[in-house]
Amino acid sequence: MSTVLIVVALVVVFVAVVAAVLYVGPGRANGRRGRGLKRRFGPEYERTVARHDGDTRAAERELAERVERHGDLRPRPLSREAREQYVALWTGLQEQFVDAPRQAVAEADRLLARLAQDRGFPEASAYEEQVAALSVHHAHHVDGYRRVHRGARAPEHEQGAAETEELRAAMVDARRLFEELVAEHPEDHGRHAPRPAGRSHRSHSPWPKGSGA
Repeated sequence: MSTVLIVVALVVVFVAVVAAVLYVGPGRANGRRGRGLKRRFGPEYERTVARHDGDTRAAERELAERVERHGDLRPRPLSREAREQYVALWTGLQEQFVDAPRQAVAEADRLLARLAQDRGFPEASAYEEQVAALSVHHAHHVDGYRRVHRGARAPEHEQGAAETEELRAAMVDARRLFEELVAEHPEDHGRHAPRPAGRSHRSHSPWPKGSGA
């Protein structure tokens, strides 16, 4: 084989290798990102894919954006007094559910929103953004919050056994997120508490003013 043919053959092989790297490289990177997101978000990953009608790329873009916006969020400390108050309120809601399930679910929705805000997540009034942030840090339990939120805002109609059971399941599911948020964490101790950003965090009642609770 002549020198020219050898050189041409080497150039062809080189171009083929470069093309393969350029073609496969991004795919592998996306695959690694997808596996990382799936591990991080668990059931939330599957819910997001389903919401995008099976479009995994669109779902992964959304989840990656959530991580970018909220991944650096640092939880705020929760005092022992506030923790005890939250636990007492939730226990009261479970007892209230027997006689007034809709009201109990509505108040559980507000209680979770306030607790999440006290823990440093977005404001209780910004529900969608708060849920997005919670999904980054509590992906396995955030859907319970969604369920009580839907139950609290469902249109009024005749109460039936099926609806009551659905609301009960929502409360049970939401309790898992409540327990994660209210549990004692390292930041609840002075030496681990993060420095306040912008304004100091003040302890206050879990219920907003004028809530009637």
